[in-house]
Amino acid sequence: MEMIAKEYLLLFNTITDMERSLEALREELINAQRQAEELFLEEGE
Repeated sequence: MEMIAKEYLLLFNTITDMERSLEALREELINAQRQAEELFLEEGE
């Protein structure tokens, strides 16, 4: 089995971590948008 270079392993793990962070940020932004829309609709009533 061929060894994976430390550099590529580091890069892969960092990319994987950042994908998770970006997904969490996306969820936070979606929740903030929903809350803002709810507030906007409540003010219209």
